[in-house]
Order: sequence, then C-alpha cells, then structure tokens
Amino acid sequence: MTRFTRRGLLGTGAAAGVLAATGLPVRAQPKRGGRLRMGLNGANTSDSWDGRTHSDIFMSSAASGCVFDTLTVVAADGSLQGELSESWEASSDAKTWTFNLRQGVTFHNGKGFGADDVIESLKMHVGEGVKSAAKPIVESIAEMNKMTDHQVQFVLDEGNADFPYLLADYHLLMYPAGQIDEAIAKGIGTGLYRVQSFDPGVRFVGTRVDSHYKDGEFGWFDEVEIIAVNDITARMNALLTGQVDVINDIDFKTESLLSANPNTEIFEVTGNQQFTFPMLTDVAPFDDNNVRMAIKHAVNRQEMVDKILLGHGSVGNDSPIGPANQYYFANMEQHSYDPEKAKWYLKQSGMDSLSVDLSVSNAAFTGATDAAQLYQASAKGAGITINLVQEPADGYWSNVWLKKPWCACYWSGRATEDLMFSTAYATGAPWNDTHFENERFMELLVQGRTTFDPDKRRDIYYEMQQIVHDEGGAVIPMFANFVGAKSSKVTNSGTIGNVYKVDNARVAERWWMA
Repeated sequence: MTRFTRRGLLGTGAAAGVLAATGLPVRAQPKRGGRLRMGLNGANTSDSWDGRTHSDIFMSSAASGCVFDTLTVVAADGSLQGELSESWEASSDAKTWTFNLRQGVTFHNGKGFGADDVIESLKMHVGEGVKSAAKPIVESIAEMNKMTDHQVQFVLDEGNADFPYLLADYHLLMYPAGQIDEAIAKGIGTGLYRVQSFDPGVRFVGTRVDSHYKDGEFGWFDEVEIIAVNDITARMNALLTGQVDVINDIDFKTESLLSANPNTEIFEVTGNQQFTFPMLTDVAPFDDNNVRMAIKHAVNRQEMVDKILLGHGSVGNDSPIGPANQYYFANMEQHSYDPEKAKWYLKQSGMDSLSVDLSVSNAAFTGATDAAQLYQASAKGAGITINLVQEPADGYWSNVWLKKPWCACYWSGRATEDLMFSTAYATGAPWNDTHFENERFMELLVQGRTTFDPDKRRDIYYEMQQIVHDEGGAVIPMFANFVGAKSSKVTNSGTIGNVYKVDNARVAERWWMA
C-alpha cells in the first residue's frame, strides 16, 4: 500500500495532520484462522449498508472495517495509505488530483473494480435531498473525470491540501456502478469479508474472502461476528464471560474487574474523541451568544473529567480540534467554571435566570446521563436550571441528535482540522449539529485548504478554533481517550489507531488470534 507520512506529504506540498498512535506492546507475527467476536454499541434497527447513514462504531466496523473499502485509509500509525487507490498526484495549487486505482480488485459479486465505480459511488453523496455526512467533501469536487479504467481525475472548486485524507472518510464506501441499490441491500463491497448474515441493530457475520488483494497484509480471521451490545454493563459482562473477544467504551467505574481478570486486557490511546453538548444556535434561547457563553461557564469541566472519565481524558475548551491534531491551539484561553461570569453573560442577554431542557441518553456517550446530572448541579450556582429529558437509546441518533435544541453527543474527532471543521462546523453541512454560521470562519476554512505553508495554516486554524470557542454552539467539556478491552485470545501489532474507536474501526482487518 502507498504510505504517506507527514514528512512525505510536506515534501510534496500536501501538508496534512498525521496522528501519532500508541497502544499495546508488540505481539507475535500474525497468523490466519479463528473467529473474531466483537461486542459494540451504536447499533440501531434502522442500520443498513448505505454508508451515507453510518454514524457510529457498529456500522463503521462492519462496513468500512469489513465489507467495503475506501480509496484511502489512515493506518494505525497515523500515516495515510492507499486502499483502493495505489497512488495519487496533485497539481501545484492542489486543485487537480489524479488517483491511480488498484487493478485486479473485484467486488463480492465478481464485478471488477474501476473508475466508473469510484465516480458513481461518490456522486451518490450529492444531489437535492441527499443526506450524507460526507456531502461537503463530494460537493467540493467540480469535476470527476475518468482518464482510464483505473485512473480518475478530480478537479476541485478550490485547492485542498488535505484532499487524500478526506477520501478516507468512512462514509465514502466504494460500490459497484450500476448495482448500487443491490449492493446496499445485500452488502456487496470489495472488503476482506463478505456478508454471511446481517440483522440490523442486532448482529453481523462476515466470512473471509479468498484471494483478496490484501492477502498477507491484513485479514487474519476466517470469520467476524459483530454483536450489538448497546448497554455498557452487558458489554463488560460479555467480555468477562467469554461471549465476545473485543468491546469498546468500557465502564470506568468497574474498570478494576477487567484489570483483575487475567484473561482480559484494556487498550487505551489518546485521540480527539470529545464528549459534547451541542446547542442549536438558530433556536431560542441559544440564538443569543450571551446565553451560550453563560452555559459554557456553568459547567465544571475538571469535575467531569474526574468523575465521568476517571482520568481517562482531559479538559475540553469548546473547540473540536484536539490534542492529537497537528494545529491544536493548546494555549487558547480556557473556559473555566465561573458562576459569576455565567450570571454576567445572562444579564447581557436581559435575563436573571434561565431554564432549559437538555436531552440525554447514555447512547450519546458512556456516562452521558451522569455527566448531564453534574452539569445540572453546577449550573444551579449560575442561576441556570437544566431540565434533563431522558431519551431512549434506540434511535437516539436519528430522533434526538440534530433535532432537539440541546442534547448530549460525542465526536470521534477527525484526522485533519479541515475535515473536522468541514464536517461539523461549515455552514450548511449535514452534520453541523449546532447550525453554526460565521462568515469569517468560512473564509478561513477555504484559506486553510489552499495553502501548503504550515505556519500560515497554523495561524488560520488557531483563529478558527478561537471563533468556535467564542461564538460556537458546542459545549465541549472533555476529551476522552479511546478505551476498549479485549480477550487475551486476540492480539495486534502493538500500534492502535487513534482516529476512531477500536483501532479506527479496523480490528477485523488488523488483529489476529493470539
């Protein structure tokens, strides 16, 4: 696979943030065989093989982690690699990109992979009425040109130094041209595992594809079973009793049970995962920035890190760019818990007190309900009454997030600043969960994409972080480490990705039986 390190990208002018990854000690060499069983949360009965709808770890692990491939992929060590593309070149202004596709790849139904599949798979993310988190990425492409059967040229609206990273987004799955509806219905991809069975919101089973292009590099299990276990206690018990081999998001309160068990190991990496409380900035009272600032100063962030994360993370500062990003603004003035300052901001909005509803469920993140209760208690001192609305876990992401004025949420973070801001903060982006709009922010977003100079990019991304810190609608009280647990029956290289949960949702590809 083509590997692009940060130094290599800078050398070619394609500057992009590359994440460092740490994990368990180096293990023995991989070997084929066995059945991987994973117990993951984030499953819904509405789940499907339509990558445009994927929003959590269950479907990401089953889709981009098993059944489908993307053009590029962020490796466990943070470098960018080619997946269905072998290499790529950019024009000097980063506006025209040419991707050379891998040859000899077939879909699970026998159809050969090529340029037509790339173009049609990307076009499904745009168009009137299309809902896709990756829509802003594809909309930035002005032209998609088939140069040969295995070469595609993309001409962007404006230059984007991070473009190859954007194509690693787990929504941008490659489907067979002319058969996309069937591929979504049946799960037909080019991935290491073909669908044996799929019960949405319950279970996925995949079997290893023979003679795959990743043979000898990835895909060591004969079978993969992913079981939906949304309840954290049930997930922990499933691992402790040997029903599954890997789980995500452990319960920190009962972490000692896993640590004391000789058959289980905890794995943890520092990434950009953030636990958030987004407010819709176009809905009263959150349309007043003074109210938003009052709410930001009404939360005791350190208390949440101590009591919810139990030390497995750090204090957030209402910017989504985290400690694993290249241009993280570590010295930005910290939003602190200050009831008097919160009261001052309320007065600026013409109020002496405030009563607001906060929709919450542990489906949002592990410990979300407890975190909301802490928020409720700390806000009282600022004259803010938070009414907690307990929402059902099933359907939380389709019925609450993006719909209720204030709710609990989590973001895994993104590999680059541009991808994070484009996905969640750009005007009109489908996953802009605060409906944030700022003209200067959008100007900077374009500038950051079109410059290769790292010093200029740093200044740009620092200012963008300051804007969302000062005016954005997301309360980001804490960054949470990615913490999971596994059975001693399975192992890995010792390097675990920190872009997304459970090794960037690629456990089925990268791990093997011990």
